[in-house]
Amino acid sequence: MDWFFADNISDTYLITGEDAVHITKSLRMSVGEVITLCDKQKTEHLCKIERISAEGVLVRVISEQECQNEPTVNVTLFAALTKGDKLEHVIQKAVELGIYEIRPVLTDRCVSRPDSKSAVKKCQRYQKIASQAAMQSRRAVIPQVYPVTELKHLSALLSDYDKIILFYEGGGEPLHHLVAPADKKIAILTGPEGGFEEREVELLTKFGARTATLGKRILRAETAPLAALTAIMFHTGNLE
Repeated sequence: MDWFFADNISDTYLITGEDAVHITKSLRMSVGEVITLCDKQKTEHLCKIERISAEGVLVRVISEQECQNEPTVNVTLFAALTKGDKLEHVIQKAVELGIYEIRPVLTDRCVSRPDSKSAVKKCQRYQKIASQAAMQSRRAVIPQVYPVTELKHLSALLSDYDKIILFYEGGGEPLHHLVAPADKKIAILTGPEGGFEEREVELLTKFGARTATLGKRILRAETAPLAALTAIMFHTGNLE
């Protein structure tokens, strides 16, 4: 069942813009076919296509129910900027795995250091990737991707989490010692290609972070966030 996001859904709803183009041109759907719309109240609306016109795709609601696809824990990924398009891959897969929101972080060893204009464009692209991944994986919400933040400014952002977990190549506690099914709000931090500087680890520890390990092997910067998120979803019962 093809999945889209919408607001203020009543008995009928007119789908316009890129979603309408995707339905008619890419999916080549026709009158009588069925799609699902999900609103901001996390309600799934099963809809039948009533009309396709230059205005858009008009659908009628057949039935509705609460979406059950969201994890029981909200995980925010604070991921250091990586080279090339690696972060795009991380964002896409993290959304599929159930991430709540993503905050790219600039650290000392980041090779990628976009200027303000490039950063705005990248953030817009990241958000589009998150939206597409949310539709593909049938999420009830579209995770927010925020503008880049410098690591030294994270203190205020990290003040409201049940757990703050720093995945550090220098070692730390086993993840199952840190995460429990009752946790509702977790922040995870992962580094760039060169890892974290020791002083950054010390600073994040002062912010309340606890260091954790993902095993004896050193994972790539684009692998660690996905391995960490998958493990957290497992330990909180969200991969069952």
